[in-house]
Amino acid sequence: MTQYNANPQPVQPEHGRSFSKLQLSDVKAHLIFWPLMIVGVAFDLWSKGAVFNWLSTKPHNEVAVIGSFCKFVMRENSGAAFSIATGRTPLLITVSIVALIVVLGIFLFGGTQRKITQIALALFTAGIIGNLYDRIFNDGFVRDFVDVVYWPGRHWPAFNVADSMLCVAVGLLIVGNITSAYSQKPAHPQK
Repeated sequence: MTQYNANPQPVQPEHGRSFSKLQLSDVKAHLIFWPLMIVGVAFDLWSKGAVFNWLSTKPHNEVAVIGSFCKFVMRENSGAAFSIATGRTPLLITVSIVALIVVLGIFLFGGTQRKITQIALALFTAGIIGNLYDRIFNDGFVRDFVDVVYWPGRHWPAFNVADSMLCVAVGLLIVGNITSAYSQKPAHPQK
């Protein structure tokens, strides 16, 4: 005769100590994601407005920040990164909305609870919304203001805070995947 336990204890997965510290409850994930996303969007939109207003009073609409290496400039881009799809505003708005839905879907339904992933998804969302706002309310143009010289006479395309958040999010996902791979060792070595 088999005995059944009326109050079985849930079986906890076997993970290393560092992996379990990176796990979040749903409440903690939301407490990180939503405020970070809101602050990111607000800072992006504020910085674009503030820098453009300030630069409109400066000669040539630019100011050196770090010698000739970095300066603030007034640029408007009707394309995506590196001016891809320039002038194709409806396409870029559609792609941004789809990307926003995908990222929010991953956050809400993806089941990932790692802190670094929640931060990355919040930054992705903020970056997408910041540039999408510009496309919709700035005649299809995204306001960029950071100009960096990486070699004498060679510049990166001008960028903004939203673009920076998108890049940081990619970096965090890469780091998160690498650290996750090292923290999830099999419980039993294969023979």
